[in-house]
Amino acid sequence: MRATEDPEFEMPNRGDDRPGMDELDDLVSDDELDDADVDDDEDDYPDDAGEDDIDLVIALYREDGQPVALALDYDLANDLEALITQLRRMPGDGGAVGLVSIASEVFVIVRVRGKHVQAFVSDAVSAADWPLARDVVDFLGVEVPEDDEESGPAGDLGILADSGLHDFELEAMAEDYDEDSATLVERIAQRIKFGPEFAKALADFE
Repeated sequence: MRATEDPEFEMPNRGDDRPGMDELDDLVSDDELDDADVDDDEDDYPDDAGEDDIDLVIALYREDGQPVALALDYDLANDLEALITQLRRMPGDGGAVGLVSIASEVFVIVRVRGKHVQAFVSDAVSAADWPLARDVVDFLGVEVPEDDEESGPAGDLGILADSGLHDFELEAMAEDYDEDSATLVERIAQRIKFGPEFAKALADFE
């Protein structure tokens, strides 16, 4: 008889009756699930924006009452934690504000005053496309919207209220999806009286 015609024979699976093996199996299964969750999170995280995608990264603060604007590194447009760290180093009288525009479609505002951090993103849907927007949404504890119908701003609408930009004004700007986000950021800078300084910093950034 040919070997391929030999009947298959399997030992019955009696499991492992050694003490503690069931718990070990459960532990391995939990670890595998945790690893799978990590892999899913990594797969879901958007790729970094390239320099061609980043319109601007600018910090604003006041020193001795005078407005100051500084162009920051491109890399900070991909990492909220690094941006917060950089803003915390600014010698501003009342903290510092970071303004970021990406791909002419979304802008982010981050305000740091000591340990107090506020964040705002003009469109939460963009968290699916850009790391900084995703970081802000995660920081806020907001779910990433699944489709454009759920698009809209997320975060503290009053983030610049004490500087002259009221919450309803910021909301209206964020929801102006026909306008270039870099233009909207420039309007924000002008509204809080950083216009000339912002323009100089933007020229340095470009």
